[in-house]
Amino acid sequence: MNSKLLIRSVTATAVCLVFGFLGIIALQNGLDSWYATLQKPWFTPPEFLFGPVWTIMYILIGISAGLVWSKGFYHKWVKTALYHFGFILLLNAFWFLFFFGLHEPMIALIAISAVFIFLLITIKWFKIVNVISAYLLIPYAVWVLYLVAFTFEFWRIN
Repeated sequence: MNSKLLIRSVTATAVCLVFGFLGIIALQNGLDSWYATLQKPWFTPPEFLFGPVWTIMYILIGISAGLVWSKGFYHKWVKTALYHFGFILLLNAFWFLFFFGLHEPMIALIAISAVFIFLLITIKWFKIVNVISAYLLIPYAVWVLYLVAFTFEFWRIN
């Protein structure tokens, strides 16, 4: 691994983890007071799993973005892929904010559904730039699809 790839992967992962930290702030705001009082879907994982799963997802997508970024930001495909990626991070933060922070599962459902749609587009762009980076996004896509179902069920039963 060359130093440019390592530095950009570490930087991209750090950015992703910062977004994750912001999500944790929203999560803490609503976890005890709001989330605990709601009916939960039958497929709700134990609360202690969310942190490790999100951490793994943010590390994978950070490495993925680093692989793309290492191809050079001057290239229009790299720029396009990373702009889509940044938009996904922003939408994902909105999911945390709307679901846990503002207690609006319907708006959170729209946000996480948009994450999934834009993630599919981002996977396509990442695949053009670096195939491995696209494959690193697949676990995140599965997780986001799970969150779509999870958020929908929360909205439906509450």
